[in-house]
Amino acid sequence: MGFPPRHGFDRLKMSFLCLFSLTATIHSLPVLANTSIEMASSSCGTSNASSLAMSETLDSPFLYDFPVLGQNPAELFPMPHCNGFTLEEATIDQLQDAMGKGNLTSVHIAICYLQRIWQTREYVNAILELNPDFLNIASNLDTLRAAGTILGPLHGIPFLIKDNIASKDKMETTAVSWMLLGSVVPRDAFVVSQLRKAGAVLMGKATLSEWADMRSSNYSEGYSARGGQARSPYNLTVNPGGSSSGSAGAVAGNLVTFALGTETDGSGIVIPESTHQDTLGTLARTVRDAVYALDAIYGIDPLNNSTLAQEGKTPTGGYTQFLTNKDALKDATFGLPWQSFWALAPPEQQACLLAIISEIEEAGATIINGTELRDYETIVSPDGWNWDYGMTRGYPNESEFTYVKVDFYNNIKAYLAELENTDVRSLEDIVQYNNDNVGTEGGMPNIQPAFASGQDYFLASLATQGIMDDTYYQALNFCQTSTRENGIDYALNHNGKQLSALLVPPDVGQTYQIAAQAGYPVITLPAGVNGTTSMPFGLALMGTAWSEAELVKWASAIEDLGIQSHGRWGRTKPLWGGYRKRSIPVLNL
Repeated sequence: MGFPPRHGFDRLKMSFLCLFSLTATIHSLPVLANTSIEMASSSCGTSNASSLAMSETLDSPFLYDFPVLGQNPAELFPMPHCNGFTLEEATIDQLQDAMGKGNLTSVHIAICYLQRIWQTREYVNAILELNPDFLNIASNLDTLRAAGTILGPLHGIPFLIKDNIASKDKMETTAVSWMLLGSVVPRDAFVVSQLRKAGAVLMGKATLSEWADMRSSNYSEGYSARGGQARSPYNLTVNPGGSSSGSAGAVAGNLVTFALGTETDGSGIVIPESTHQDTLGTLARTVRDAVYALDAIYGIDPLNNSTLAQEGKTPTGGYTQFLTNKDALKDATFGLPWQSFWALAPPEQQACLLAIISEIEEAGATIINGTELRDYETIVSPDGWNWDYGMTRGYPNESEFTYVKVDFYNNIKAYLAELENTDVRSLEDIVQYNNDNVGTEGGMPNIQPAFASGQDYFLASLATQGIMDDTYYQALNFCQTSTRENGIDYALNHNGKQLSALLVPPDVGQTYQIAAQAGYPVITLPAGVNGTTSMPFGLALMGTAWSEAELVKWASAIEDLGIQSHGRWGRTKPLWGGYRKRSIPVLNL
């Protein structure tokens, strides 16, 4: 099968906007009270409940639209209206308007999304588990709304989190590994507590690639022994893209309004992977929706010293204020790092993306080609994503994986030490569990088809014993310097002219790899769909440190331009290709 690329900002996530920035881990804050409710009286209404009960008879069951063979692929899973409201593709503003007018409640929305999850669960398999309290939470928020209290734009809006993001409730946090089932986390992740405060409804946990791609070099992207194979709603047979494939597939398939994913390089874990690169981002179908979620989660986490770097670098009043329209493009100057990234993109994508860039230029933006990263020939692998590219060239002191594998050994030990109700306390324990359960967990190569290389990344990390030697620090310094001042910053300062952002093809995995090493933000916008695989691809904006506000400005302007282009490019709804196929491993196309 070969080694599949790591896709953190890749094809599936390019069917909607991805915004990854600002490091976040775990923090303790109270959650909304989970009081019991009487659904018939406090949410749905007694008469409605009675009529529903009466209609569910043996000779008059609820109808269900099964996918019909030979039907237009895009219409295979039609999404019913929600209390008369078109929930499919609905934005947060539209949902808030409907709730404000009394046409919807948060409970309505949550139940309708639940029906959508049931409709598609045997196909995309995006949801690992549902929050047993999500209807209670939604009802509490409806009660607050009725009393005149609105907590913000996310009030009553359902969302999902990846199963490596801790939630101190009745759900598991396992990185979709059986070995952590039943373990108890000490607190909510900081971002989860922030979203609860913002009034969002935590509906459940999304599945992902087991251990967020840290365990194996040759594996089936999106697979875990506990969660099974997550699949793309665009094509169920191919790589669903990134370890955050469950979060991505849920948003793309209209199973939820927004979700959280994680990023180290292509993907990472809040169950930690690397203290130098772990971060978290929002996934939504529009720029505005993603930014609403970003506004809720950014900030300083008192339990994570690395977030202190945000102080004085983030805007008062959040990022929503920077949303704009296509007219702003008249003030933009974008660079195209052609040899660094664009030359590596497939011809079909190049043609589509360059047509979009021509429209951006026609809208008034200045486009400068050849804005290269100074060290691109050394740091950008010509053969696809490769986080051990330094070692490939014979220089372990220039390899990202050199320090990531050390960080993982140390960080996972610190994380496991805080868990209750588990005997898994170290990477040694993790490796042993996978060996003891080799049939399902694939601790050895060529036993479990989803883990062709076994757990070779774990073994590489184990071999380091967490020792931060000279080679470790040399590699860390090399990667950060070559991707920051000699990389993205160098390209943005083109011949003394400061560019607004770099436009890059994020289906080229090396783009987000460089941004991940630098710790710099990226926004991905939907652009088109591959004519052969039916998988979406995107256009990404890459900036320097703390440039989230600028990226929000330019991304929203480009999105608005796409909306005004009458559907020639932008988000495309799922096509459900190969919806009856269940291949494992998925095809790496």
